[in-house]
Amino acid sequence: MFTLKADHEIELQLFQSHHALQLFKLVEENRKHLQEWLPWVGSMTTPVQFEAIIPIWLNQFAENSGCNLGILYRGELVGSIGLQQIDWYNRMASIGYYLAKSAEGHGVMTRSVIALLQYAFLGLGLNRMEIRCGIKNYKSRAIPERLGFVKEGILRDGELLNGYFHDIIIYSMLAREWNKSPAV
Repeated sequence: MFTLKADHEIELQLFQSHHALQLFKLVEENRKHLQEWLPWVGSMTTPVQFEAIIPIWLNQFAENSGCNLGILYRGELVGSIGLQQIDWYNRMASIGYYLAKSAEGHGVMTRSVIALLQYAFLGLGLNRMEIRCGIKNYKSRAIPERLGFVKEGILRDGELLNGYFHDIIIYSMLAREWNKSPAV
C-alpha cells in the first residue's frame, strides 16, 4: 500500500476498500464542520457511497491521474488530502484537503501538505501545484499562506456551496519556489 511519512506523528495512506467505514465515520462525525466548505459532504450519507468511490480513487492512482490519501495522526484517521487533476503535459496538479475538527490546531494539515508537496515536486517531478480555498475559509487559506504559496487571484462565484455561489482564491507554488521555501 502506498504511504507517505510526513513525520513521527503523521502518515498519509492511500485509501483502500477496507477504509470505507472508517472514512464514512470521519465524515459523519464532522459533517456540520465539513459541509460548511465542501459541497460533496451533503451527498455522501452512507458507507456504501464510500465503498463505491474508493475503487475510483484507486483507479486514478493506478492511472497516475490523482491520489486520495487518508491522514493518520498518531495512528487515527483524522482527514484526507489528495492530488487532483494531475496534468502531465503541463506538470501541474491541485491539492485538496480536509481535517476533523478535533485534529485542528496541531499542525497536522500543514505537515501533511508539506509531505505531499515533497512527493509532487521531488517524487513526481511536477512543476506547479495549486490550492483553491473559499475566500472566507480562513483556516484552509492559512495553509498555503503559511507555506509561501502565491495568491494568484479570485474566481468570482467559483463554486456552488449550500445553495449559494461563493468566491474561490487560487494559490500556487512552483517547484523552483518550493526548493527555496523555509518549509523545506
